Amino acid sequence: MEPRLQTDRLLLRRWREQDLVPFAQMNADPVVMENFPSTLSAAESAALAKRIEECFAQRGYGLWAVEVPGQAPFIGFVGLWPVRLELPFAPAVEVGWRLAHDFWGHGYATEAAEAAIAFGFQEVGLEEVVSYTARVNTRSRRVMERLGMSRDPTEDFEHPLLPQDSRLRRHVLCRLHRSQPVYGG
Repeated sequence: MEPRLQTDRLLLRRWREQDLVPFAQMNADPVVMENFPSTLSAAESAALAKRIEECFAQRGYGLWAVEVPGQAPFIGFVGLWPVRLELPFAPAVEVGWRLAHDFWGHGYATEAAEAAIAFGFQEVGLEEVVSYTARVNTRSRRVMERLGMSRDPTEDFEHPLLPQDSRLRRHVLCRLHRSQPVYGG
């Protein structure tokens, strides 16, 4: 099965070879990667794309490549990702996104995440999805709010892979249970 998700404006699809160059450009953009420890090299981006495709092969879901049909063949990724790190809430499935800077502010992350969450609940049978980000990442936190995710501040955590003095170390965790309505849903 090759899950493709369609929204009013977007197509979430499996990755193509031609996605690798714009993916590497997006991951090398310091604006896009501001709330990550570092930008990624082209080789690191290609390795990530390979892991994403392996997740689809193993689980039937992953981080879909997102396109705006007729306008942009690749704007980033949105989808579901297993939380593999030893984090306080693992095991879990995360809804996540990363879009090229030119496509911020159009509601694409929220629209695509709604579709991914619906797929996770309806097709995969998930009971809950989580999302987490650095506390300073206000843009992603707003997407989580628009999705109707709830945050319990007692579940905020220090990311174990980041240095103690990193401005990104403190993370917020948001949850959405199957029984909760998704924004717009």
